[in-house]
Amino acid sequence: MTKIIAVANQKGGVGKTTTAVNLAACLGALDKRTLLIDTDPQGNATSGVAIDKRKVRFSSYNLLVDGTKAEQCIIATAYKNLHILPSSLDLAAAELEIADLPHREQRLKSGVLSVKQNYDYIIIDCPPSLGLITTNALTFADSILVPIQCEYYALEGLSQLMNSVRRVKRMYNDSLEIEGVLLTMFDARLNLTQQVVQEVKKFFPRKVFKTVIPRGVRLSEAPSFGMPVIYYDKSCKGSLSYTALAQEIIEKERLYG
Repeated sequence: MTKIIAVANQKGGVGKTTTAVNLAACLGALDKRTLLIDTDPQGNATSGVAIDKRKVRFSSYNLLVDGTKAEQCIIATAYKNLHILPSSLDLAAAELEIADLPHREQRLKSGVLSVKQNYDYIIIDCPPSLGLITTNALTFADSILVPIQCEYYALEGLSQLMNSVRRVKRMYNDSLEIEGVLLTMFDARLNLTQQVVQEVKKFFPRKVFKTVIPRGVRLSEAPSFGMPVIYYDKSCKGSLSYTALAQEIIEKERLYG
């Protein structure tokens, strides 16, 4: 069975792409066949696994707008068990271009369905907005993973995100669940961090991952080398945390399937 997880939060700077890239890479390193789908026009997940988005021939834009099949878009990365369906700069215009197309919210699902069975996990990096592209990701996904940074205004906009999840669940995907909430940029020494953790646990009872992602220099440096952090520095805190997150997700799947 393939598990499809959309990593989404319309608030920028919360570690969304960092989480999508590193979770996908850690799942691959743990012997899970993994596909990372980059649906963010910025394409940072694509460059984060050393793919030059300027040289990509077919991308998530072609899949969404032209109906290009996933087989033509997917690229094998240099990393174990990890493939990517890359983004491109054209994707910025995709929302407008698919707005009038039939079954516009199903286009990602339709394009990727034929390769779904090739993977144990499909991780979707969503754009920092609640538009049509994110709706496509949530329509296709089994669950949504929400990264939240341990800073002021952490919960800002989350009601909006949950409204979108409920709308997609009601209209397009009645099996969509919350995979979990991931606390990022965690610093246990700060009182603010503890306050944010308490607030988030109130907002999402029983949905907060045990694993937290600390701030870390190596985690920040890795994308500029086109490397997931476990391949950049296997023993740093960021690597250990994302490996633990991948293990937590695998274990939850094993227990609750």
